[in-house]
Amino acid sequence: MPLTPITAPFPATRLRRLRRTAALRGLVAENVLSVNDLIWPIFVMEGENDAHPIPSMPGVSRLTLDRAVVAAKEARDLGIPAVCIFPYTQASARTEDCALAWSPDNLSNRVTAAIKSAVPELAIMTDVALDPYNANGHDGIVRDGVIVNDETVDALVKMTLAQAAAGADIIGPSDMMDGRIGAMRHALEADGFQDVAILSYSAKYASAFYGPFRDAVGASGALVGDKKTYQMNPANAEEALRLVARDLSEGADMVMVKPGLPYLDICRRVKDQFGAPTYAYQVSGEYAMITGAGANGWINEEQVMMESLMAFKRAGCDGILTYFAPRVARLLNA
Repeated sequence: MPLTPITAPFPATRLRRLRRTAALRGLVAENVLSVNDLIWPIFVMEGENDAHPIPSMPGVSRLTLDRAVVAAKEARDLGIPAVCIFPYTQASARTEDCALAWSPDNLSNRVTAAIKSAVPELAIMTDVALDPYNANGHDGIVRDGVIVNDETVDALVKMTLAQAAAGADIIGPSDMMDGRIGAMRHALEADGFQDVAILSYSAKYASAFYGPFRDAVGASGALVGDKKTYQMNPANAEEALRLVARDLSEGADMVMVKPGLPYLDICRRVKDQFGAPTYAYQVSGEYAMITGAGANGWINEEQVMMESLMAFKRAGCDGILTYFAPRVARLLNA
């Protein structure tokens, strides 16, 4: 016999009941941000026992190798599972053939080896792109004003193998050349690095949010032209899904959307369609806007920081590359 509905002067379902206390809100939270979700990008430079603050990224500095090892130990102690290494290269060391990119003794590889020796339990991610080593400032080799794809892929493969040999756990191709994931995966397998993972920057957009990063790696004045012939058009979403599908088919273990907050719709669609480990990069421009507004008292910086990272989790991301990582970890561990 069907039950008679209960009628009341006010709706029986009061959604505010489960928001009444912090304990109740925690019980019904749909997403949780954890220290395990964080990858900490670290900028490194030549020298000894030194750190150079980056004006456009308040609170972030370039670190010498010894200071980078200290930062890696801090990451381990905070429970952050991975750091990502980005080198600052002097203009005098940049060439058109980008040969320093695959030197076993370049700064990135020396820092990787030092961190892996000192903190072996920490995962190390490296960046695979030629822009830190390119006199033209591009992620690929330039011939007669054109960023050439296949020659660049050959260079990126050499760079990948050098980074794997240095001890990288995760290779991060950020160059956006066609076919590079398959070439890298084949080379890693052939050279005995079958356990090295690839986190592909599959959907990397030609964004204006990268400006402070280029300051951090010394590339601001080096770039000739723009990167629109290889990075994605911000107007496109379906193309991002095709890129992710291709990279996964070529052997990527994880995929990334970059930038982060302006592209949460892409993060959600990637996760829903493929179910693969999906990451976002909360890039330098996003970081600078939050810290800049916080410094001026226009927002509560700490609260916005945490809210922004929760947005990535809500959008389906399994993890976030963020310069806020150590600050967030301290708050989560408190």
